[in-house]
Amino acid sequence: MQRINAHLHGQNEPPYVINLDPAVLNVPFDSNIDIRDSVNYKEVMKQYKLGPNGGILTSLNLFATKMDQVMNLLEKRAAPEAVDAAHKPIRHILVDTPGQIEVFVWSASGTILLESLASSFPTVIAYIIDTPRTASTSTFMSNMLYACSILYKTRLPMILVFNKTDVKDAAFAKEWMTDSDAFQDALRDDEERNAFGGMEGGDSIGGTGYMGSLLNSMSMMLDEFYQHLSVVGVSSMTGQGVDEFFAAVQEKADEFQRDYQPELERRRQERDDAKRATRQRELDKMMKGMKVGSDAAQGADVAQREAGDAETSSGNEQEEEEEEEEGEDIDLNDEYDREGLQSRYEAAMAEQGESAAADASFAKYLYSQR
Repeated sequence: MQRINAHLHGQNEPPYVINLDPAVLNVPFDSNIDIRDSVNYKEVMKQYKLGPNGGILTSLNLFATKMDQVMNLLEKRAAPEAVDAAHKPIRHILVDTPGQIEVFVWSASGTILLESLASSFPTVIAYIIDTPRTASTSTFMSNMLYACSILYKTRLPMILVFNKTDVKDAAFAKEWMTDSDAFQDALRDDEERNAFGGMEGGDSIGGTGYMGSLLNSMSMMLDEFYQHLSVVGVSSMTGQGVDEFFAAVQEKADEFQRDYQPELERRRQERDDAKRATRQRELDKMMKGMKVGSDAAQGADVAQREAGDAETSSGNEQEEEEEEEEGEDIDLNDEYDREGLQSRYEAAMAEQGESAAADASFAKYLYSQR
């Protein structure tokens, strides 16, 4: 990071540098954005009672919540119209990730960070390999498997950078990747030197053994994987190979826009379609629930009105029946009263004689009884 940063400054093209390693004590370059300014790694370990890797992972998770702010800063610095005369628009963004591959590549926060960058900028992964420590076939194959997992997890263009070429030349690694026979010869040499150790109950020096068979199978499996990689030898001490590195970066950036960008757009469209479909299903469910509730309320209202009408009708019928009964009672009482009055009238007339009967009438009698 320090070497390629110094190289870009020497080319009068200062990069925008981001440090995502919360556990590093100091870095030999200035960072425009440093995760250590936002998250205290030791405090995270103390508060959450975590170990080193858990602390790094949790720190990345906390920093990922601010990724929208980071992207706003990057987009403003990369836009030519948004930069004043004193600041040139940035052409390179250097992101230094934690060295623990499993913590960054296979975590949700690492995926968020990479996808956010790839959504706005051509993004290239540089996997750094310690050349002197990968001289044996077993460590070389281990690094290739790491690189393969990173490539297919991130789905981004990748460059294999064999560092420390001032100590050991990376020509052997390039040959092993392009010539399977050369790797087979090196594998037989390691077996003859018993580089993998003796195996109990199996072949020893000069034999194939389990490790040799495994490395042989993996080398044949990775032939297609090698075809999609760019390999560069670099010395961070002397600066050798840095120009070739940036040439490979430009090549992979063009490959990103040609091959990877459509795939990213397709995946983004699928996510957007899935989100829209989910929202539509939730909206349909809500509207259906509202309709059912409205229909139920309307049905209850109709039922209530019908019940009210029924009660009114039954009440009217009952009132009519009561009125009829009362009418019948009134008629009967009137009839009984009229018969009693008539009998009393006749008796009175009989007492008064025929003269009174001639001058009086039943109506006058009723009037006199008030």
